[in-house]
Amino acid sequence: KKEGGEEGDNESKPKIEDVGEDEEDESGDKKKKKKKTIKEKYLEDEELNKTKPIWTRNPDDISQEEYGEFYKSLTNDWEDHLAVKHFSVEGQLEFRALLFIPRRAPFDLFENKKRKNNIKLYVRRVFIMDNCEDLIPEYLNFIKGVVDSEDLPLNISREMLQQNKILKVIRKNLVKKCLELFEELTEDADTYKKLYEQFSKNLKLGIHEDSTNRKKLSDLLRYATSASGDETCSLKDYVARMKENQKHIYYITGENKDQVANSSFVERVKKRGFEVVYMTEPIDEYVVQQMKEYDGKELVSVTKEGLELPEDEEEKKKREEDKAKFENLCKVMKDILDKKVEKVVVSNRLVESPCCIVTSQYGWTANMERIMKAQALRDTSTMGYMAAKKHLEINPDHPVMETLRQKAEADKNDKAVKDLVMLLFETALLSSGFTLEEPQVHASRIYRMIKLGLGIDEEEPQAAEEEKVDAE
Repeated sequence: KKEGGEEGDNESKPKIEDVGEDEEDESGDKKKKKKKTIKEKYLEDEELNKTKPIWTRNPDDISQEEYGEFYKSLTNDWEDHLAVKHFSVEGQLEFRALLFIPRRAPFDLFENKKRKNNIKLYVRRVFIMDNCEDLIPEYLNFIKGVVDSEDLPLNISREMLQQNKILKVIRKNLVKKCLELFEELTEDADTYKKLYEQFSKNLKLGIHEDSTNRKKLSDLLRYATSASGDETCSLKDYVARMKENQKHIYYITGENKDQVANSSFVERVKKRGFEVVYMTEPIDEYVVQQMKEYDGKELVSVTKEGLELPEDEEEKKKREEDKAKFENLCKVMKDILDKKVEKVVVSNRLVESPCCIVTSQYGWTANMERIMKAQALRDTSTMGYMAAKKHLEINPDHPVMETLRQKAEADKNDKAVKDLVMLLFETALLSSGFTLEEPQVHASRIYRMIKLGLGIDEEEPQAAEEEKVDAE
């Protein structure tokens, strides 16, 4: 029985051990499973970190959608970009760059307190700073993107950046590539029109500031002209359309297209068949100060003195005769106007208007004077000597001037002559874009003319008032 019992015990013991082994196996399996899941998570993290920055990839392998997504994540813009330039520079120094042109200009583009640019600087894929002022000039502050340099030290400080020659080379290359991109866009008229509508002020500011790239920037300008209709054209197109005997590019500055197109200054130039460039933005005044010529042709303002139009012998002879004929009237008008004008001369630019006010060659134009007066923080001391030196030009073919000449010859001290000269001068000031110093005096002259036209005797109202006083 004992043996049997022992055998029974022996039989039951291995069974217990088996159960224990199974449990250990199960718990071991669970532990192994847990380790596996942790490993999978870890591997996934590794994969995410291996994503290459978009600017280090080959441009041919990147789709427009990927560029668009990167642009939106970089700039928080809700619209896609207008154009992109992805390039790398190798040689003495190495860097990669990805530059975007936004679809529209921000409303605070030229506010000084805003950071100077929107290009992030990386060194070997490590972000350094996002407002490095020396990276791109101020006029290209609308360009957004990334620059990744291989040569700058990782521990670079702001002070070191300012002195860094590598940065100057990067800047030069970025400007060059931006201008290349603009030039590429000119091939597609619609896209370039969108760019120009939003960022024309930046290109014009570039002409004012960047003397080395002025020639390239001047090719990018677009203006309405007297021959372009509703469209705008480049100065290159203007030069291609120039007449054989035309030596200069004629332009006029003003507030808007309608005003300059109907200006008395452009009458003769247009009648002769010469094209006039209409410059209607305030910054254009600064552009023409810097850009004295284009393609060897001098830019000439039709609102300044010394406008020379090509003329034949017959026209020259007529002009000399007119000068002699109206010499006396010019002298009388100068005596009446005194210091208001520098001189009174016979004009070669008027057709329908009796007279106009032109400015001296190196002073401000009427438009520039208006712009300077509108400056909130202007220095009034400069107004005195920079304000336009006015020259009154009279139209020898106008009946008003012919009749005035006859009246002046009959009696130069005639009060009517003096009144008419003052009225003509003030009207010419207004039509030439200037403001009147005493608008009330001008208004009273106009009212007096209206009374004369209506046949009201000036003495009547005064006589009526005197009668009232007597009655009282």
